[in-house]
Amino acid sequence: MLNRARGGRSSRTFITEGLWDKVLSEIKKGDFVLIQFGHNDAGAINDALRARGSLAGIGEETQEIDNLLTKKHEVVHTYGWYMRKMIADTKAKGATLIVLSLTVRNIWKDGQVERGPGKFGQWAGQIAKSQQVTFIDVTTLIADRYEELGEAKVKELFATDHTHTSPAGAELNASLVVAGLKMLSRKPLNRYLSEKGTAVKTERRKSS
Repeated sequence: MLNRARGGRSSRTFITEGLWDKVLSEIKKGDFVLIQFGHNDAGAINDALRARGSLAGIGEETQEIDNLLTKKHEVVHTYGWYMRKMIADTKAKGATLIVLSLTVRNIWKDGQVERGPGKFGQWAGQIAKSQQVTFIDVTTLIADRYEELGEAKVKELFATDHTHTSPAGAELNASLVVAGLKMLSRKPLNRYLSEKGTAVKTERRKSS
């Protein structure tokens, strides 16, 4: 398994910085590719700090900018457009793509953890359905577990803020991704799991 994630990137900047092209060059027929974006897509579309936001939604809208960060002219697309591009590119390589919804932040209200932010999880599911690829609702799997543990215990799973987990929190999230994979109807990845992954218990909910 190869992890090609890069912190702080959105669906847009993962593509514009050439990171997706590097992933694509490594993909071979028969591979499985997991993507999860949306954490940074709600940021500013054009500023001198990050300029990483995508247009909201899953349509075909565009916005032309002179990027204050890169100093280049750029056509910015929607979150859905960038996701569909990655899905299409993966299919063209003969690989199988799986879309994951977002992980969960340590933000609580009335005993319930936030299942957001925004509509990115919902959009991810809609994109997966429209493109006929597998979707795993990681958000629900993690949020349900957090609420089982309770706010005080979950706080220990985060580092210095409400977004970035500690190693223990990352381990829990990873185990729930594995649980989601093991819940898929045809269980396509079970034979690739390590001993540790095989030992992960599946959740009650089913992924699509």
